[in-house]
Amino acid sequence: WYAVNVAANDVATSGAKPMFLQTVILLPEGSDTTTLKQITNDMHRAAKKIGLTITGGHTETVKDLKRPIIISTCISIAESYVTAADAKVGDTILMTKAAALEGTSILARHDKTLQDLPPKLKRKAINLAKKISIVEEATEAYSTGYVHAMHDPTEGGVIGGLCEMAEAAKLGFIVHKSKIPILDVTKRICQLKGIDPLRLISSGALLLAVDPKGVEEVKKRLTAKGIPVAEIGRFTPSKRILIDEQGKKHTLPKAVIDELWRLEEGIG
Repeated sequence: WYAVNVAANDVATSGAKPMFLQTVILLPEGSDTTTLKQITNDMHRAAKKIGLTITGGHTETVKDLKRPIIISTCISIAESYVTAADAKVGDTILMTKAAALEGTSILARHDKTLQDLPPKLKRKAINLAKKISIVEEATEAYSTGYVHAMHDPTEGGVIGGLCEMAEAAKLGFIVHKSKIPILDVTKRICQLKGIDPLRLISSGALLLAVDPKGVEEVKKRLTAKGIPVAEIGRFTPSKRILIDEQGKKHTLPKAVIDELWRLEEGIG
């Protein structure tokens, strides 16, 4: 699921629809075909869901390998595209879905200190991994002609993703913390762990730099697809500013460390 969707997301942020996928599957020595079938069946389902064709690849067993490793390369053919470096001063920053979807799922599934979460809440958190594809919203938004740049925030979370876009475009930004959507289940888990959801790995969200003239059109098109979207700030000539709920301005660093790396225990 991850091997397919994360690779496809990287292509989709260019505005191009992901078309083909090649994979290398490395298995521990002694693995049987059951393991391989489980992996390939999962990849097939993930690819089919987003209209992606797996065209081939390579599989082998590797001595002393502890667990399967999948390397995936996604390909598209496009006449035009954007990059994270194409954001412009004055562009409105839109964000789809919510912060830390992937991080919430990872913590609920693997953090041993969260094993006593209510079963219903835990299942809800784990299932957020199913929302990590941003292919539909990226291609739909790009088709409006108003999107200058896109980025899927992964390691470092939403704040990390914003800083990466700013660094690539050599710009700054002003973002309002109160406008960044965070699910209640994410808030609860992050409170229990004492971490910041805005700095937690966030596959499933999409950051867009949009021409102000087209903001309403982009929002309208995404909403029609059932994709939540919020206006969280704008790109500026310099400085990376986060305005908190009390209106205080905070200058952000160039690089952001993901909250998962700060946790000293519990992650398996």
